[in-house]
Amino acid sequence: MTLLASLYPILRPALFLLEAEKAHRLAVRALAACPAPSAPAVADPILAQRLWSLDFPNPVGLAAGFDKNAECFDGALGLGFGFVEIGSVTPRPQGGNPQPRLFRLVADRAVINRMGFNNDGMEAVAARLTQRDPARGIVGVNLGKNKETADAAADYELGVARLGPLADYLVINVSSPNTPGLRALQGKEPLADLIRRTRAARDALGKRPPLLLKIAPDLTEDDQRDIALVALEEGLDGLIVSNTTIARPPLQSGDLANETGGLSGAPLLAPSTALLGRMYRLTEGRLPLIGVGGIASAADAYAKIRAGASLIQFYSAMIYRGPGLARRIVAELPALLRADGFAHLKDAVGADHR
Repeated sequence: MTLLASLYPILRPALFLLEAEKAHRLAVRALAACPAPSAPAVADPILAQRLWSLDFPNPVGLAAGFDKNAECFDGALGLGFGFVEIGSVTPRPQGGNPQPRLFRLVADRAVINRMGFNNDGMEAVAARLTQRDPARGIVGVNLGKNKETADAAADYELGVARLGPLADYLVINVSSPNTPGLRALQGKEPLADLIRRTRAARDALGKRPPLLLKIAPDLTEDDQRDIALVALEEGLDGLIVSNTTIARPPLQSGDLANETGGLSGAPLLAPSTALLGRMYRLTEGRLPLIGVGGIASAADAYAKIRAGASLIQFYSAMIYRGPGLARRIVAELPALLRADGFAHLKDAVGADHR
């Protein structure tokens, strides 16, 4: 893994000559071929946490979207991530939207995607997860719905029933901008119904993995309040803040900036961190939050933690900073915590609100 990270500056120019989705597939195959770690990455004890009865060696996670089909989660854990989230996974295999559908905005250190929940379906993913060794690290499963499904909750129930026994945690993803009507499920009434049904499916399992909700950054203040209220009332275990944005802040990448889809990367750091802080306040710090969006350094990760995140995730930044980024953040984060007088990461969570 160290060799892969050290070679990336040399390989990056050649990878950037490839169409973005082809380069991504090559990265997945390369990680899948890497030897699996025998145990979770050892980090400074200041970073270790126990959340939802899970022991996180460090708070740095690989966000959903990179390993959609559970092909390389072991290889990703070997990069130093404290946990990996696979998916989004739908009940039936799905081809997604027409290509091209993934675009590098190099000048902005950003990405636009309109993938459309392309994945191999829950049966293929379940077969791969069945082979994993839980001792190697924490793996969560991000669940989506098939594009043509009218009863969205039914798809999430199916996903929970099939993949819940194989996951360390589950995520209800209703925040991708690339499936028509999906974000409407973030409304108060449909969201409450969806969570009740999905939670009931989870509770019917012998094993009851924590259930989280991933939300969009493009929410009104009323939406934010409603989601916080529903999350607390319906017994969600946590929130992931946030998915990609349909907003287009000023960008330097010319016509590429006009591509439809969700924007991720550096331009998302400020708005997603602001939303994270608001959700921390609205939930009164009662729910663990995972902060996602624009993270590319230990300073970015620390800003998310101070805003209210117990854990953080990234994906887009690896395109620009390489596969060694997780280890760099894990190595540099303890010094930032100690410089502000924190004896443990959990003491810094939400510090900006105190």
